[in-house]
Amino acid sequence: MSYMGKPYYPAWLDNLAEDATLEGAAMEGAAHGAETVRSIVVAARALYEDQQFSYAGPFGHNGFLEVYTTPIKGKPTGVVVTVTRNADGKAQHVAVSHRPTSSMLLFSRLMGEKFTGSPNARYFTASGS
Repeated sequence: MSYMGKPYYPAWLDNLAEDATLEGAAMEGAAHGAETVRSIVVAARALYEDQQFSYAGPFGHNGFLEVYTTPIKGKPTGVVVTVTRNADGKAQHVAVSHRPTSSMLLFSRLMGEKFTGSPNARYFTASGS
């Protein structure tokens, strides 16, 4: 994974507020807490086969934006990630959108399978529908 010729790692992932939240079209409800958010994002990144970034950088006064495509199990997927920082500069809220709907449902099913038996399973579907 690279952006503008450099290896890409989301710096905001190591700067989460303790009460950070994560939500997305592929999720049921919002995940709360830095460790929960981090574990979900790390698991999601493992499903991405080849992130191709069109943008990763500042957005607005207190935000960060990532726009990329990646195959998931070979299925083309577009992803937009918005990160809102709090007054201390920590990532407070993360919102993720996967498209098209079929890719979003596949992603949710795979995440549900990955988290089977853990508290994070409740955020994802096990059936993909």
